[in-house]
Amino acid sequence: MVNKQITRFVCQNCGYEFPKWQGKCSQCGQWNSLVETTISSSVQTSRFKVQIGNAIKPKKLSEIKAKMFTRFKTGITELDRVLGGGIVPGSIVLVAGEPGIGKSTLLTQLAIQLIQKEKTSTSKLDARRYSQGAVLYVCGEESPEQIKLRIDRFSPPVKRFGDSFHFLAETNLENILTTISSSEKIYNLIIIDSIQTLWTEQLSGSAGSVGQVRQSSQMLQFLAKKTAISIFLVGHITKEGMIAGPKVLEHLVDTVLYLEGDPEHDFRILRTSKNRFGPTDEVGVFKMSDKGMEEVKNPADLFLGSRKASQAGAAITVTMQGIRPMLVEIQALVVPSQLSIPRRVASGIDFRRLQVVCAVLQKHLRLPLATSDVFVNVAGGLNLSEPAADLAVCLAIVSSFKNKPLREKAVCIGEIGLLAEIRKVSFMEKRIKEARKLGYKTIIGEKEKDLRQTLKYLQ
Repeated sequence: MVNKQITRFVCQNCGYEFPKWQGKCSQCGQWNSLVETTISSSVQTSRFKVQIGNAIKPKKLSEIKAKMFTRFKTGITELDRVLGGGIVPGSIVLVAGEPGIGKSTLLTQLAIQLIQKEKTSTSKLDARRYSQGAVLYVCGEESPEQIKLRIDRFSPPVKRFGDSFHFLAETNLENILTTISSSEKIYNLIIIDSIQTLWTEQLSGSAGSVGQVRQSSQMLQFLAKKTAISIFLVGHITKEGMIAGPKVLEHLVDTVLYLEGDPEHDFRILRTSKNRFGPTDEVGVFKMSDKGMEEVKNPADLFLGSRKASQAGAAITVTMQGIRPMLVEIQALVVPSQLSIPRRVASGIDFRRLQVVCAVLQKHLRLPLATSDVFVNVAGGLNLSEPAADLAVCLAIVSSFKNKPLREKAVCIGEIGLLAEIRKVSFMEKRIKEARKLGYKTIIGEKEKDLRQTLKYLQ
């Protein structure tokens, strides 16, 4: 045995290894992402011998008994909706989002709700676990004192759940696993904040590197499946909006949640991109306040709450966030331009789509927009990417140009083609049902086939 340090250059974006440094990763195309990482501290000079392990007898399908897991509710309705009905014991959930978006706040409230809520289960084993269980919060980025300040801000007195809410200020994974296994308390939930701060002694790389994140997540996966403890991981994202670390992290976990929102607005949307135990098209809506993350049961109150009577330049549409319909207001402002090239400013919709809409209006409705500045905004700060809002954008621009408001209690649903035709969109029946439930009787785009036919709805 010869002591020799072996190093490889590992891409921090895709995890591919190179024998020497280079500026660009030839696997994923990322620049300046290679970091020198120690692979082994010793090599064996003798001939390599294959080690034969113990034979394991495979199980037949008839011998496998399916376990019926009882989901336990989190006490947060919007979170239960996204998870598919509650938390599955032994599952691993990855929560990602931009810094300061509210990931730690949401998980702290989750821990409080689980402790305060009376746990019920059909099996005696689960009943014993939930009656004696506790929540462990592994503090990798904050100190327990900082988290307690946050809890005091938006929760009841700590004495009610102080004995069941445990904090561990540690980033060494071996110490964390030893603490969990030797603890007299049974843990129902473990929150890791965050996975990028953990490191294991099995590897020599720094915390947050590809190897450390991959190895740490694999060891936590083994813990969750062996003990049926649910684990929530907080994940960082890169400046491109992707989850930091290797892609294998998303493959290992059972559910991947993204917490999105505009820092300038107080609403947050929780989406799921992967869920082994539920649908992947559900969304949860929250509102950030001084008391934490508040659930929004009716999103229309959030996006249309301050809306006055019908005004020129405003149109209502129904957008689908996952499989959940939401009513939002599209606002437009058309004014004479003082520039040789008029401006097109879009906030909340795609800028290129706005250019196409303006071209259709100029061509087929004879609207002289070539000398006008057009500003379009989605009220509330929501970002729309689906084409169902095209009709609302068109009518809002026409309404502002002619200074005529749309008919009261009317919604606009439809995609606009280059020939000014109105195309049907997906989930049309669900959108119409949601609009009528909130008192909107006139559905523009339900029967109209051409954009010109919608001008009759201008007052």
